[in-house]
Amino acid sequence: MRTGAGNMNRREFMSGACAVVGGVVGTARGYAAPFLRTQDKAGAAALRLGDGAYVYEATHDWLQPPANLKWGDTHGVTQDKAGNIYIAHTVHPSSESGDAVAVFDAKGKFIRSWGSAFRGGAHGLDLRKEGADEFLYHCDIQRRIVVKTTLSGEVIWEKGHPEASGRYQKPEQYCPTNVAFAPNGDFFVGDGYGSSFVHQYSITGEYLRTIGAPGNGAGQLSCPHGLWVDERSGEPRLVVADRGNRRLQYFSLDGKPLSVVTEGMRMPCHFKTRGELMLIPDLESVVLLVDKTNRVVATLGDGHPSSLRGAAREQFVPGKFVHPHSATFLATGDILVVEWVPIGRITLLRRV
Repeated sequence: MRTGAGNMNRREFMSGACAVVGGVVGTARGYAAPFLRTQDKAGAAALRLGDGAYVYEATHDWLQPPANLKWGDTHGVTQDKAGNIYIAHTVHPSSESGDAVAVFDAKGKFIRSWGSAFRGGAHGLDLRKEGADEFLYHCDIQRRIVVKTTLSGEVIWEKGHPEASGRYQKPEQYCPTNVAFAPNGDFFVGDGYGSSFVHQYSITGEYLRTIGAPGNGAGQLSCPHGLWVDERSGEPRLVVADRGNRRLQYFSLDGKPLSVVTEGMRMPCHFKTRGELMLIPDLESVVLLVDKTNRVVATLGDGHPSSLRGAAREQFVPGKFVHPHSATFLATGDILVVEWVPIGRITLLRRV
């Protein structure tokens, strides 16, 4: 994980995050609800987050890798139509296995792992159905490429910086973080850790256009870390996690800036939608749910400010997130959250 335009180190991030008071951070904290401990059917303490219509039972470390594989930063998560869950992580330096993609069944049982080429660089991970098949799109921040694979890891293509865009003098200025898919088959790539552009491609991988430019004005971006095509309004629009500017920014699918959302946003990372809800993992220690008007309706596990990124697992606070980096709605409607911590953490939020 890098922050801003990719130049902020861990110490600078933690100092900056902990120094922020009031403003949009205060707005987000205004929605915070305490977590509750209740008793499950077996008499064990159950950890509940949220309130009102959005209450979830939290299970930290719900997915566990096999003994020969140790989590690094858990960066990406997605689920296929069979219910299998895919986790992208950087792999811990002490791990015997170098596999950066781990696959679990819908009940959390480990199935297999693969993807040693992504070790150290596994970041964004999303899935798209194309015809009768499903494919994974990976963003590798170490090799600075987007990779399309089958569900078993067979590489279909690899794509580096878009020379046709004319935005880059050298490949090192580009570092993709996440992708989004348009209804017509196009896809978008966020250059979150490089030069703060979004690039649009056809389904065949042909470069089409560049959206946005570095900056903080309308239509400008600073670390476009995550992105999604939001269809909740009935009109598909590209929403970008403009993380360095602490906001969401909407564009038409041909790149015209439309609107900005700041309420409740700290350092939004990525998105998923389900019905009228949008799920937003925020690096500043919280997971948000917003309605179709982008009003915050649930603030889950608010642990801000946190200084626990490099801490031992037993120091993590139950019911509090450290640094949510991605999340997804599972087929059940439950939520799975992966965090930017060097020993990894994956939390299941079961709707109750």
